[in-house]
Amino acid sequence: MRILRARERAAAPWSNGGGVTREIAAHPPGAGWDGFAWRVSLADVTRDGPYSPLPGVRRILTVVDGAGLELTVDGAVRLLPGGHRPFAFPGGAATGSRLLAGPVINLNVMLREGRADATVEIVRGTWAPGPAPSASPLASSPPSLSPSPGGGPGSVGGLLVVALEGGTRLTVPGETGEPGKFAVLRMERFDAVLWPGPDVPPGGLRADGTVAVIRLSGPPAPRT
Repeated sequence: MRILRARERAAAPWSNGGGVTREIAAHPPGAGWDGFAWRVSLADVTRDGPYSPLPGVRRILTVVDGAGLELTVDGAVRLLPGGHRPFAFPGGAATGSRLLAGPVINLNVMLREGRADATVEIVRGTWAPGPAPSASPLASSPPSLSPSPGGGPGSVGGLLVVALEGGTRLTVPGETGEPGKFAVLRMERFDAVLWPGPDVPPGGLRADGTVAVIRLSGPPAPRT
């Protein structure tokens, strides 16, 4: 388990001056734009404008602060008001963004097609492992992928929890995994917790604030 504090993230300005991005986590760690299997970040968006095309990447966008925005994806208009509603679309599509009423903050999940997949759930209260719903798709669903075996540095899968409210307490099973043993993590707004590999907390989680639960998976293991 890794705790990723929001205060420790560096802001990377966009080349067009329309906002900044703060990376939460990526696989492989430190991968650039051409090398990631998945990447999760927060973007402060301050003005309207086009998105950079990302062929071969699937995106899941959730407005987590502000009134919302209007996306136009290959000519189809989609309204994304505030309220934490994940929306999936192909990164290679011609996409433009218009702010509805001032700046917003977006939670962005980027997935390299054929290498990673994910679901995003907005949770307040109890979350238990199990089949998770996909984000609202604009295009057809991607191929089904399964968690990568093992939890080492080469594992693509994992569970990432991002606090969307400040002062959130996240209750998780203790490190030993013993029944009845729990740990309480205090999270400020946009702090995150990452469990690398396929071993999500078997007893689930409980949050007293709103969190985004992102389940990440990779290609099926080769048959032997």
